[in-house]
Amino acid sequence: MTTPIALTIAGSDSSGGAGIQADLKTFAALGVYGASVITALTAQNTEGVSGIHQVPAEFVTAQIDAVFSDLDVGAVKIGMVAQPSVIDAIVAGLKRWSPKHVVLDPVMVATSGDRLLAAEAVEALRTKLIPLASVITPNLPEAAALLDEPVATDEAAVESQGRRLLAMGCEAVLIKGGHGKGAECVDYLFGKSGTIALAAPRIATKNTHGTGCSLSSAIAAELAKGEDMETAVHNAKAWVSAAIAAADRFSVGHGHGPVHHFHTFY
Repeated sequence: MTTPIALTIAGSDSSGGAGIQADLKTFAALGVYGASVITALTAQNTEGVSGIHQVPAEFVTAQIDAVFSDLDVGAVKIGMVAQPSVIDAIVAGLKRWSPKHVVLDPVMVATSGDRLLAAEAVEALRTKLIPLASVITPNLPEAAALLDEPVATDEAAVESQGRRLLAMGCEAVLIKGGHGKGAECVDYLFGKSGTIALAAPRIATKNTHGTGCSLSSAIAAELAKGEDMETAVHNAKAWVSAAIAAADRFSVGHGHGPVHHFHTFY
């Protein structure tokens, strides 16, 4: 029996709703064994981020090599990478170990509005990490920030931004519509063969902490299980939509609470 394994390379959220903690919960909920490489520690809760402690690049390298030298990693999810030196360490690690699937969530701003990516790291993200990704998963503000443009407000603008992000060298782009308006939340998957729109009802809840982390790690989990990209994204969106819908079963914190990763279990 082979065990599907996914690796998250991301920051730690001390309140457990986003980052490494959300990724490992997602992997477990979807039947995948999770490993982790921590790039930063955050002092964080449902109301915001009060501090960030960076992990030195050489220790990020040590974690990457420890995991890949022993575990058969089927897919990698990359989240918070705040500094250029850490991006360089991850890029070198990916080239050294050549994982089959890389899901890059370009985490730039937390749900609370706190900035998580240093300005000088944005260019390194664009030019070094994006070209190595199987898929990148920006939300509307992140897609705009990667292109130094205003946030897209209609389908034509989303299409234009998606195509230009694809031209940065990744295999696919998923622009998430959670920050948009309307009764439906529409995500757009751009690939070499065309565009697919994935719609789900927009859920009225403030408990959306960790939504982006959880979606990208769900895609990685599905890829680790052997699904193709379109199926992986479709399954991941359905799962995270259900996790958001069940979020109000929780009463956690005083701000943006977490989604319910284990909604199918309790």
